[in-house]
Amino acid sequence: MASSPDHQAHRLLLSGAWLLLLGLLTGLLVPALANPRMGLSSHIEGVLNGMLLLLLGLLWPRLVLTDRWRRIAAACAIYGTFANWATMLIAAALNAGGQLTVAAEGRTGSPLAEGIVNFGLASLTLAMLAAAVTIIAGLRRRGA
Repeated sequence: MASSPDHQAHRLLLSGAWLLLLGLLTGLLVPALANPRMGLSSHIEGVLNGMLLLLLGLLWPRLVLTDRWRRIAAACAIYGTFANWATMLIAAALNAGGQLTVAAEGRTGSPLAEGIVNFGLASLTLAMLAAAVTIIAGLRRRGA
């Protein structure tokens, strides 16, 4: 199903506004979380990734990509940014994230909690790398 660049840009803008709001609301939860420092990471990720999606929404019309690659890049960016916020929030709530040594402060959650956090980190990393490479390719083509 094809969707226009304007529709995709709007979806990125709306997603960015929602994620920004979620990041701000997460800031209110920080003291109540099992690991407040990890909660602060989630707050920051939500706010910054919300702004990233807003920026991508404004940049979207400048990309020179096929519809398929636009959809892939948008989906990866939206998934990766929300997964980043959510993974940090889950880690903060479950006192997990042992491989995130600074933010986790040496805390390690249950094997299930650590597995969820590790899956979130791995999947968001792949999604954000795919989005970044695709967006860079779409911007380079315009200048050619």
